[in-house]
Formats: sequence, structure tokens, C-alpha cells
Amino acid sequence: MRSFGGPVFRQGDDGYDAERTGFNLTIDHRPEVVVGATGPEDVIAAVELAASRGLAVGVLATGHGPSVAADGQVLINMRRMDEVRVDPAARTAWAGGGARWSHVIPQTAPHGLAPLNGSSVNVGVAGYTLGGGVGPLGRQFGYAADRVRRIDLVTADGRLRHVTAESEPELFWAVRGGKGNFGVVVGLEFDLVEVSRLYGGGLFFPAEAAADVLHAYRRWAPTAPEEMSTSVLLIDFPPIPQVPEVFRGRYLVNVRFAYTGTVEEGERLVAPLREVATPVLDTLGEVPYAEVGGIYNDPTDPMPAYDSSLSLRTLDEGAVDAILAQAGPDSGSPLIVELRQLGGAYSRPPAVPSAVGGRDTAYTLFATCVLPPGGEDGVRAVHDRLHEAMRPWDSGTLTYNFCGPRDAAPDRVKLAFTPEDWERLVKVKAAYDPDNMFRVNLNIPPAA
Repeated sequence: MRSFGGPVFRQGDDGYDAERTGFNLTIDHRPEVVVGATGPEDVIAAVELAASRGLAVGVLATGHGPSVAADGQVLINMRRMDEVRVDPAARTAWAGGGARWSHVIPQTAPHGLAPLNGSSVNVGVAGYTLGGGVGPLGRQFGYAADRVRRIDLVTADGRLRHVTAESEPELFWAVRGGKGNFGVVVGLEFDLVEVSRLYGGGLFFPAEAAADVLHAYRRWAPTAPEEMSTSVLLIDFPPIPQVPEVFRGRYLVNVRFAYTGTVEEGERLVAPLREVATPVLDTLGEVPYAEVGGIYNDPTDPMPAYDSSLSLRTLDEGAVDAILAQAGPDSGSPLIVELRQLGGAYSRPPAVPSAVGGRDTAYTLFATCVLPPGGEDGVRAVHDRLHEAMRPWDSGTLTYNFCGPRDAAPDRVKLAFTPEDWERLVKVKAAYDPDNMFRVNLNIPPAA
């Protein structure tokens, strides 16, 4: 058995609780062992330890998208493996398995380059990218997973593999979309794009304008060019000091924009939405790409959040009315809802095929709410009512990265892929992880 270079924690040890805890506190991991990996050798040692004891392996980078608890298993905390290397000439970057986009963007921005990062720069590079990757540049450049060149992966046999389309094409295809089901990602190399600034920001409208704004948006969005990525957030801000005074205790509709064209053209494109109502706040303007995270202002403090999502095949008048009935200002719902437009480059097949599904999805509808102690049944019921109300517009597919605990069963996970890709994925799983060691996730089981 290999020794560990990084720290190892067991229940009762000082530091155990901090090491097992990520951003989303809904899943409370209680692993037998937590390995604070400092490099690939620690990951290999953790996999070998799990194999020797017949345990599963879970991975914690930032903890933004938990689905299954690692209770009694081996949990690998990747946060120390946050190295980033940028090759501006090749327009590529390599990021360690614990790196966040906040580690990458400051190193790419000085070269006028950008990764296909997520709306939150505090999300982990590996998990976000290999689960598909939907972000502020996606309608123009596609899924982040489709820009991956190499994946450094420790598989269930304890072997470190440098996986490319040429070296192991089936595994390379599967991991790009199937995420952590096939091994522990210790690093990946991906393409960058030439973007140094955006026309971006948000329009914040008051509760009384919610219906007018959302209906205007559903008419406007299909006319937006691919260079424009947008989303709408419906949120009732709590009356607490941590919330900026302009938002505190108010229900707001926040329309967010990220446009790679000129400021002048951006102003022209956004004008029809600006005219719907008077915004409480208008933050639109030219934004250096290094400040892209400020467009969305996603939370950074750990919290117990219960998430769910669905994919919409269209957004018509009835769909908007249903969203407002379930999560609008008069609904009394605790839900925070984000409607995100896809289409554009997301809908086109990549140069190198990947397992990413849902390419015909028009919009994703993501819902979350704070989970109070002992309140899971009530919160789940609220999410279930939203999903039932949206059934007429539901495409019947899921976006893998937006899945939550309610999607952890295999019959739900498979909705993130085409039937043909699911069959292919379970065969790849059987080849590389026949005992399903990597099952502390939205699991793809090995074929019988």
C-alpha cells in the first residue's frame, strides 16, 4: 500500500469536518477516510486503499453539485491540486483537479484569452467542464466539454492515464459528459478562446414588472444572436444585513447578459427589454473578462441548498405563466428560479464527439432553495410541484451538471443522455470500472 503525501483524516480527527465539507451543505458526507490529495500519487493511493477495503471513492473539489453522500467510503478532497498552466501561443490551459475558474481566469485574461467557464468563477474546473459546461460564452462557442484536449485520470485499477481522442477514444468520449463515473480527474487540458471583454451585466426589475419582463424576454430571446448569452433569475431576497440594501427584502427579476460584440450593438439589442419597465438597478456596460463573475454574482458562502432542474423544448406564453404561478412574486414560494437560454453552438455537434446530451434543449430551468433543518420533505414537494406544472413544456431530458439529489437514481441519470449514448456509457463503465468504485455521484452503472 502506498503512503500519502497529503493529510489523511478519519472520524474524530481534528480537521475531519472541514475536509469533508463543500459549498452545498445539503449532502453531509460522513466518509470512513478523507484524503487531502496533494498530487496524483495521493489519488492513486486513495483508490488503492478503497479497492483493498471494497469501498467506493467519492471526490470533493468545491462541493457545488453534490448528489450522493460518501458515508462510510473514501472521499478525496482535491482542493490542494489547484495548479494552472497557460500556453498563450497554443491557446490552451491545463488545470489541476481541484482548480476553480477563479484560478484560471486571472492567468488567461492578460493574454486576451478566456476559458469556457461557468457563471460562478468559484465552481471547479474539472467537474463543471466534464459535466458539459454551460456558461457565459456557450451560445457562441458551445459546451466546455467539447473543448477538452486531454484528461489526466486515475482509473479503478490505480493507473494514471493521459486520455486523449487518440490514446483511448472511448474513455475520452465517455468522460466528457459522464464526468466522474470513470475515475478521478487529476487534471485536464482545454482550449481557450479569444475574448478579452464583454458587454455584460444585469437589469433588475421590481416584482410588479415580473410578468411583463418574463413575457418580453420569451419573445425577445429567440431573436438574440449567438454571441449573446442570457438568463433570467427570479429571486425573493431575504431581509438580512448580508444582502445589499438595494435588494434587501425585495422580490426581483434579474435579466443577465454576456455579449461578445460591441457596446453599441449590445445597447441596441438590449433596448427592447430596458423599455419594458424601469429597472431598480442597471449594471450593463463594458466588462473586462477578468470580471465576468460579477455579471451573475453567484453566492460564495456555504449553504444547504436543494437543487433541481428540467429542460424545456420551448418557452411560450403558457410556460411563462406556469413559471410565474410556481415561483413568481405572488406565489409565496421559497424557490429561486433561473431560466437559461441554450441553442446556438450548444445545439451543434462538436468536432470531436462527446457524451454530452441535451443538445436540442432550448432552455434549462434551474430551481433551488435554502434547505431548513428537517425541511427536506416540504422543499422536495415545492420542487415537485414546479416540475409537474412544467410537464407540458418539459423535453424529458436533463442537463447533467444541473441535476440534484432528486436525480440520483439511475432512471433519472439516464435522462441526461440519448438512449444510444447511455448504452455506450454503461459499456465503457464496465470496461474501466466494473465494480462501480466510482458511484458516489450521479451514477452510470456498469453494464451487466
